[in-house]
Amino acid sequence: MSSEEKGYHTPEKEVVAPPAFDVGEAGPQPRDQEDFLTRNGLNFRSFQKRDIGGGSIDSLDRSMKTRHMQMISIGGSIGAGFFVGSGKALANGGPGSLFIDFLIIGIMMFNTVYALGELAVMYPVSGGFYTYSTRFIDPSWGFAMGWNYVMQWAVVLPLELTVCAMTVGYWNEDISVAVWISVFFAAILIINVFGALGYAEEEFWSSVLKLGAIIVFMILAFVLVLGGGPSGSRYDHYIGARHWYEPGAFANGFRGFCSVFVTAAFSFSGTELVGLAAAEAKNPLRSLPGAIKQVFWRITLFYILGLFFVGLLIPHDDSRLLGSANSNPYADVAASPFVLVGKYANLTGYDSFMNVIILVSVLSIGVSAVYGGSRTLTALAQQGYAPKIFSYIDRSGRPLYSVIAILAFAPLAYVNLHADGPTVFDWLLALSGLAALFTWGSICLAHIRFRTAWRKQGRSLDDIPFKAVGGVYGSYLGLFLNFLCLIAQLYVSICPVDGGFNDAEGFFKSYLALPVVIIFWIGGFLWKRTGWLRTDQIDLDTGRRELDWDAINADRAKIAAMPTFKRWFYTMFV
Repeated sequence: MSSEEKGYHTPEKEVVAPPAFDVGEAGPQPRDQEDFLTRNGLNFRSFQKRDIGGGSIDSLDRSMKTRHMQMISIGGSIGAGFFVGSGKALANGGPGSLFIDFLIIGIMMFNTVYALGELAVMYPVSGGFYTYSTRFIDPSWGFAMGWNYVMQWAVVLPLELTVCAMTVGYWNEDISVAVWISVFFAAILIINVFGALGYAEEEFWSSVLKLGAIIVFMILAFVLVLGGGPSGSRYDHYIGARHWYEPGAFANGFRGFCSVFVTAAFSFSGTELVGLAAAEAKNPLRSLPGAIKQVFWRITLFYILGLFFVGLLIPHDDSRLLGSANSNPYADVAASPFVLVGKYANLTGYDSFMNVIILVSVLSIGVSAVYGGSRTLTALAQQGYAPKIFSYIDRSGRPLYSVIAILAFAPLAYVNLHADGPTVFDWLLALSGLAALFTWGSICLAHIRFRTAWRKQGRSLDDIPFKAVGGVYGSYLGLFLNFLCLIAQLYVSICPVDGGFNDAEGFFKSYLALPVVIIFWIGGFLWKRTGWLRTDQIDLDTGRRELDWDAINADRAKIAAMPTFKRWFYTMFV
């Protein structure tokens, strides 16, 4: 029965929606009909336009497997923010602030990713965050979120290339930073030749390496906290929670506590990419829910527990951390607490091992920047919010011109060779530091609006194949915590950690993302002349995935028959 027959109002303005795919299907697969070299982007033919669907989102490569989705969700966004930026956060806020703030952001991300999973299973589409804002909130706000997300990754790319070059400088400072920027830029180019599969394989293996290193660190940290370090080292006797008492769990009072939020947000940036990757998974209906559930492990084990050990082993007044707090927090790898632990434990070679992990992590985020930015730019073009040329998909499934557009920002990394380079670096960081919070808040709000329209249009929750664990209340909590983080950062932008009040330059270096988003929002309204959607304007059917309800109901019955603990475990983690 159509929505008109049920008495629902149809949208007054056309709401462009993603295409639907049948359950168990991967959509059109023209890529598989090409020869090996063309499929993998290794010949000139692969750069020709894919002539299918008028350049629709179907034309994207859909080659990601379940193992790729799992590792993207668990380790995909662990990078400089976690390994290096945590040093500044510890120096500014102390171990108590580090633990609590990352826990708050972790709770926010847990609910955000589940909300994204619910939407992405029903409406899988590349550039999903932007299209969900357009579809369920306000097309003008969707325009702002799409371009905000593209801008975020466009500026992250040169940042990550710079950190890569500076990481290598840990071993040899005589070679120019420009040489290493060029080397890692070439590596990112090569990986992107292979399109989505290149991104997926790189993320899989780099995530395996990152997670393995963090597990090794936590085991080592546990031994060191108990006093099992080499004789003569800082950890050759039991230290326990000593650093929480002396010099203390918190530093710089309330200002220090609030300052850690932006580092935590930067550290979690990229977590949402698992939803973006769903559009290029072979079977997102089966692979995405499991990948979403793995985010719990990353938040709990790797972020929260890992940084808890950091706070036990490194005092917040350590002179090397203070050096990081006064320089760029994401580029000074020598001030990484993960590196310092190895130095203080007299573990020969451990600092170099951790720097290799940092190097791989940062390079991984650079690859993710190209992937996330290009797919969102392609979605913008396909919905008429960006020049049509960016909707071009080639025969190997790459959004070619969108990839080139994001890669064009990479040479900004070379500005660090100039004396004023660090200043430019700070402004780029200001553009990207808070951008993710607007994306996450929009995902939560889109989920709330979706659920509201779903209820008001008389739909049953049983018709939603994958439901967020916290439901709509989890999204309200996620939205509130996003707002709380923005307020905390606004406070720090006015009242910096080192005391006094900020001038205009200092304020905008901390809070530039807000005026940028407002400008995008106004631009979207002037372009499309659309406003806030009423719930009866929200189209819930166009582009909704066709589902095999016999299989879904059989799976639900199987779960319902499980013992309570097993059912809870399966629901949360499998």
